[in-house]
Amino acid sequence: MKTKIICLSMLLFLGCSSTKLVSTWKNPDIVLFDAYKVLVVGMTQDENVRTVFETRLAEKLSEKGVEAMRSMDLFDVEFTLSEKSEKQLSEVEGQLLDKGFDAILFTKVVGTENRRTFRERMNKLNDMYTSFSVDYLEHQDIYYNSEYYETFNIYTVETSLYCICVDKERELIWRSDIDVIEPVKMEKTIEAYIKLIANKMGEQDVIF
Repeated sequence: MKTKIICLSMLLFLGCSSTKLVSTWKNPDIVLFDAYKVLVVGMTQDENVRTVFETRLAEKLSEKGVEAMRSMDLFDVEFTLSEKSEKQLSEVEGQLLDKGFDAILFTKVVGTENRRTFRERMNKLNDMYTSFSVDYLEHQDIYYNSEYYETFNIYTVETSLYCICVDKERELIWRSDIDVIEPVKMEKTIEAYIKLIANKMGEQDVIF
């Protein structure tokens, strides 16, 4: 039985008002990739985030007829507390093959960009100020309002789908890069992210 291992390594301590697909890549040698059993792994130090993410992703896979398992149900606590070698990971893959898994979907935050923006009102960008006093009074909070220049982060999150195949290295099947903008609520970020990658994988005949 084919297996999908979704190793979703995310620092999804995020919550977001926006998720934007930056790019996707699909192995040109793979036309259609079916997987029937998936291990969902959320790589983050925040146990609550990991639980929510892995649970929701596993549920999404189940909704589409794919058997899924959370990494937290497979790996013991000590597994994630220390660095692992290539040999140890190969041993893990062998165990996964024995358990019927055939793929890994691995997600992680690969970069963070800090940006600043003006808290200007868009509907006043074209206003003409006829006197110094009006202009000054309208914008004087530039001096003392710390929120006039707002700082926000863009997190680039990468999801990679690897095949766990007999006699093969961990072969990359599919990858996406998504920008998560303006973190707000963890649950909303996770829901938006999962929906986006699920839809895109479906469009490209990957897993679904």
